Amino acid sequence: MEGDVGSIYIWLLVLTVLWLYLPGFLVNTWAMMWGKWFPKTGYGPWPIDGGKIHRDGNRVLGDGKTWNGLIGGAMTSGLQAMLMVKLVSGNGTDSAPFVDLMYGIGPEDWFWMGGSMATAFFVGSMLGLSSLIGDSTGSYIKRRRGMKREGDVSSKAPLLDTLPFAIATFAFGAIFLQGSAIGDPDNLIAMFIIIIFTPVLHRMFNIIGYRLGWKDVPY
Repeated sequence: MEGDVGSIYIWLLVLTVLWLYLPGFLVNTWAMMWGKWFPKTGYGPWPIDGGKIHRDGNRVLGDGKTWNGLIGGAMTSGLQAMLMVKLVSGNGTDSAPFVDLMYGIGPEDWFWMGGSMATAFFVGSMLGLSSLIGDSTGSYIKRRRGMKREGDVSSKAPLLDTLPFAIATFAFGAIFLQGSAIGDPDNLIAMFIIIIFTPVLHRMFNIIGYRLGWKDVPY
């Protein structure tokens, strides 16, 4: 009986952490949308590497990593965080997994922006930005190993496609958002479990984005 209770607690914690870090887990889809649709306005795309070639003969990051995707994706994650706060405003840990992102955050925190909505936007944007930086790091490593994506063909590097963004997002929350529900040290075991299952979650989110027409490829 105690084992069953412990298992329920762990999986409830996993769902809670996944909810709290959702702005970081969905940002890749938002970045893809900005990368695909913003250039239709006549501006961009603006590759982060500026088209530069690394000494190994491959692009530093490639056309898939753009400033419009990075900035637009991070800002959309901020808006997503604001919506999440609106939906579950005031929910504490007793309402898990749908805990308010602002739970435990107040004026004494370094990232307080003068109000709950402004702070939610900042926190969501930073979670998204850290995720995209982790994703770009994985892309950089793939290209140095000659595992870049070619057109509609995957790079065949599922771990480098998924783990860097999850690790970067969790690292930001655990280090810089301490004192909040997001940066609670008790989340570490759930983070570890989520990292193990991230390749499956990432593929699932990408397939959804692909079927909705937000992504050109299902990975």
